[in-house]
Amino acid sequence: MAEQKNYALIVAGGSGSRMNATVPKQFLLLNDKPVLMHTIERFHEYDNAIEIIVVLPEAQFELWESLCHEYKFSIRHQLVAGGSVRFESVKNGLSRIQGDGIVAIHDGVRPLVSFEAIGHCFEVARLKGNAIPVMPVIESLRIIDGENSKAVDRSSFVTIQTPQVFNVSEIKAAYNQPFNEAFTDDASVLEAAGLAINLVQGNIENIKITHPADLIFAGLLIKNRNL
Repeated sequence: MAEQKNYALIVAGGSGSRMNATVPKQFLLLNDKPVLMHTIERFHEYDNAIEIIVVLPEAQFELWESLCHEYKFSIRHQLVAGGSVRFESVKNGLSRIQGDGIVAIHDGVRPLVSFEAIGHCFEVARLKGNAIPVMPVIESLRIIDGENSKAVDRSSFVTIQTPQVFNVSEIKAAYNQPFNEAFTDDASVLEAAGLAINLVQGNIENIKITHPADLIFAGLLIKNRNL
């Protein structure tokens, strides 16, 4: 049987509000180019035959195309208009995939995912249908109940990363469900459709750039990686 085709669905619908920036955070400069370009490059470098789909608000298409021209960014990708919520954006992106295969759904502002994490997720998803990268919780946790709180066992929890990787037909079928506020990520959509989730090891550098300090930290990591 022929190996299933790989897809990367990169969702970048964020604003610059928590960055105190007027430019959407996926377009902020990280070292020498916009964050989103670094993210796309990670998947292209992992597999130069991967089909890349980038989901952006339609109002940002012109800006993105001008940035690609300015930075001579030539990695081939499809642009898809996002929806009013992430659920709709992912569903729009999935609709562009024809036929079956394996799709990695990734946050556009996670430019430091490792090749090892991407590869492990694809391998497990190919065998078991899906793979979700996670990291152990290293901070102490407390649960808040009104004005009270109590410590909880952190070993019972993990933090979730992307790419979340799925069999295309299974995740497309899951996204045919009506939207629910409980859908916090793609794994929760698949889980609501009755499928079990497979957890794999993520990488600690795979931060989601949300605050100004994240951009500084990511820049230092990239400089160190290139030494």
